Amino acid sequence: MLPQEHLIARVRELCHADENLVAALTYGSFAQGEGDAHSDVEFWLFFATDHARALDHRGWLDRVGPIRYMVLNEFGTHVVFFPNLIRGEFHFATADDIGSVETWPARSAPTDRMIVLDRTGALRRALDALPAQPELPTSAEDVDELCGRFANWLTLAHHVAQRGELLRAVDALSHAQRYLLWMARLADGRTGYWLTPSRRVETDLGAEVVRNLRHTVTVAEADAVARAVAAAWVCGRDYWARLADRVGCELPRELFAELDSVTATA
Repeated sequence: MLPQEHLIARVRELCHADENLVAALTYGSFAQGEGDAHSDVEFWLFFATDHARALDHRGWLDRVGPIRYMVLNEFGTHVVFFPNLIRGEFHFATADDIGSVETWPARSAPTDRMIVLDRTGALRRALDALPAQPELPTSAEDVDELCGRFANWLTLAHHVAQRGELLRAVDALSHAQRYLLWMARLADGRTGYWLTPSRRVETDLGAEVVRNLRHTVTVAEADAVARAVAAAWVCGRDYWARLADRVGCELPRELFAELDSVTATA
């Protein structure tokens, strides 16, 4: 067994033994049957509302295994670093929050694989109400919005690079790349990892696609950033045109011409 699998088994044991825990679920690679030595362990824990207010989060997690460090991330999730740099994500919530699961974009795995504990049946009902896959942008309006967001970040990357803010340009370009990955996945019909579009790109998308996308990654040097912006536009232009043709979306020809112009010399 992988160390992560031992941790998952220990969390399951603790969940079933904790009478104050109403429900718990796991998600991510192991729930999907794709966990490996580099995967995280990830859980939502729904405690009785009265108990949740006084819960010692660190104390609960200390019982899972030895902790090297713990931090509350920017999304309110407790991130734990176990030995060998294994990451654990633990969302502490209340039983009243179980209903909010129905607002998620999709299940990340089959319901039975996600449920760790469900004392009332409410968690199963919430998970079963979710689609197995997230809704994809299929209308002309959806595609136009997706591609437009790519253009927004790419144009920002171009301008701040011209100003000499190369680190900011790299940051903006990373946002453009995320939308570019969504465009690539949608255009090629490879939408299985839609919620995390960079996941398994090297094996999930074709070799030529991966090779082209790698040219959009850069270091914070003026010439390199310019080349990456140009490479991103070459890819994005193609995907945008393909998607627009598929859904009957009108291309912004004047914007295309201006981006063609500023990237032509890179």
